[in-house]
Amino acid sequence: MKRIVLIAATIALAAACGQPSGTKDATVNPSEYKSINQDNMQRVRDFLHGAGVYFLATVDGDAPQVRPFGTAEIIEGKLYIQTGHVKNVAKQIAANPKVAFCAYKADEGRWLRISATLVEDQRVEVKKAMLDANPGLRSMYDENDGNTAVYFLKDAKATISSFTADPIEIDF
Repeated sequence: MKRIVLIAATIALAAACGQPSGTKDATVNPSEYKSINQDNMQRVRDFLHGAGVYFLATVDGDAPQVRPFGTAEIIEGKLYIQTGHVKNVAKQIAANPKVAFCAYKADEGRWLRISATLVEDQRVEVKKAMLDANPGLRSMYDENDGNTAVYFLKDAKATISSFTADPIEIDF
């Protein structure tokens, strides 16, 4: 009976997840790509929010550095994260903008891994949008403080994995 429930759950998860929309196949019309790309980005953003905390890996010289993060917002069609310029993470991103993310949803037994290049966006309106979406950060950051750093993910490749289903590949 437990095996049947596990199989049914796997089928339901596969149906809910569907085929990765970001895969490049002949059925994708180029005019639909922007919409598909936004759906993929939203899926990744929702996973990060659902996990609550994700971990960002950077490189410091020749050593990896990993720390918890919580911000992830879609602003003007791009997925952004936020930190402070005074932090080592910002200095590491400036030296090497290639990063990796990992988030885990224990209640679902699924995890998300992302590799991307971070691009800093210095526009005040984007910083404000990020802080408005994460008001708890306002006690530490302000869009005009010179410290707030926001980055969007470029050339992102994400994989949602679990122990019970095939990985879902997402590019955006």
